[in-house]
Amino acid sequence: MKKTILFSTVFLCSLLFAQKKAPIVGGDRDVHGCIGSAGYTYSQLKNDCIKTFSQKIKLKAVNSDQSYSSTTAVIFNKNMTKAEVFIPDGAAKSIILEKEGKEKLWKSGTHIKDSYVLAPYKKGFQIKKNDDVIYQ
Repeated sequence: MKKTILFSTVFLCSLLFAQKKAPIVGGDRDVHGCIGSAGYTYSQLKNDCIKTFSQKIKLKAVNSDQSYSSTTAVIFNKNMTKAEVFIPDGAAKSIILEKEGKEKLWKSGTHIKDSYVLAPYKKGFQIKKNDDVIYQ
């Protein structure tokens, strides 16, 4: 009788643990429905999931002390009054910069602790964080 109870308990436990589902590939949707494992990130300006590495404007990290090179993407709204930069440091996935005046400068607001500026540089752009160039 004890063997029957022991065998039944082991059998039931194995069934319970076998019921756990394996994670679904691509099942890592964020709160916006973007699948990070497929390379998608949510864009505040486009209000949609995008692939940052497929964007037209990509900038490389300057003076990186890492063993790999880091890049960021920049997208603009239709009238170019706002720019969104996807900087891989910090808690935010992207930062919205707003154009100031008639100059071609986009700056972060005071709502974030670091100051970011996007400015034209040669034939492209550069991003400064607290007056230090971090991408160009």
